[in-house]
Amino acid sequence: MSGRIHAGLTIVAVVFTTYLVAGALVWTGPVEQPIVFIAALATYLATTWLCIFWDAAPRTRPVASGTGSGDDEDLLRRGGELPMWACVLALAAAAVVPAATWYAVAETARLEPFATWSLGGIGALLTIVMVRRRVIVAWAGLVILAISSAAWIGVVGALTLGLVGAVVWVVTAQLLMALVDRAAVDTAELTGIQRRSSEWLASQDGRRRERRVRVQQALEVAGPVLIRTIETDGLLSETEREQARLAEGTLRDELRGPRLLDESVRARLHEARRRGSIVTVLDEGGLDDASGDALNAIRADLARALEGAASDRIYIRTSPHESIAVTVVGRSLEGGDPDADEVVDLWHEISHPGDDAR
Repeated sequence: MSGRIHAGLTIVAVVFTTYLVAGALVWTGPVEQPIVFIAALATYLATTWLCIFWDAAPRTRPVASGTGSGDDEDLLRRGGELPMWACVLALAAAAVVPAATWYAVAETARLEPFATWSLGGIGALLTIVMVRRRVIVAWAGLVILAISSAAWIGVVGALTLGLVGAVVWVVTAQLLMALVDRAAVDTAELTGIQRRSSEWLASQDGRRRERRVRVQQALEVAGPVLIRTIETDGLLSETEREQARLAEGTLRDELRGPRLLDESVRARLHEARRRGSIVTVLDEGGLDDASGDALNAIRADLARALEGAASDRIYIRTSPHESIAVTVVGRSLEGGDPDADEVVDLWHEISHPGDDAR
């Protein structure tokens, strides 16, 4: 509920309850206990305004959107609940004010409009209690009002002079609050859907831009080789075959581990392949939450580790480990003998920047 609507309803409630009290002051019959009558009016007005103004700021509560993941929640604003001590005062007013009013007037005047004002007045009070999220208290107050009015002016008199209207007001308030809550929940859900849609569109746009960059890089790297291959019908020289091998490796790096690459790392990988190494780069997760500075530090460390590396096979993998970001492993044939087993001649672990294990 917006601030303007809340302020407007507050003004309406204050004006209406004041109007009811003003109407009760127009005595068209004998009042035997005017002090009691005035005291009942004052008690009613004080209790009603207290229920209107006390701690009436809207609250926020989490509401699951119901359209996304279970952890996705939105904040829904709703009116503040009436404090319990104020609910007790409202119930006391529902019991005391009508009885005091009928006690104060003469028996012959109890069916006069100024004497039955309490039916409408207490109905308005209980409507306010209902709007302040105290459903049980509001209905309990109606029961008290019905019993009190039936005892003083009879069942027929109570029903014809305002009790039915009080019930209608409270029922209408409960229905309206239920509809408002439902509308607020739907609005919160739609807002969540719109936010997630915007995030999805933004992510798709980012992926499209990334794909365009990758395609451009692929054309820059492989374009000349492909054109030459077409021109020669696949009959490439040894130098051109070497260029094709280097281009293929570069493309694989761009596709499998783009977060590990910068110009320095690309240059070291190119140098390693020119020396005859078979290089495999794999990004298997673990760097998704790394900041730009952290990635720069990891890439700089990786470039240093690859500088001068001459292993037959070099494996570069990211790691989901909480401390290790990247592992570099080099393997070569022992003594250069093709029948010998491979041995590890390069091992380097790159820790997450700032980690104690580094």
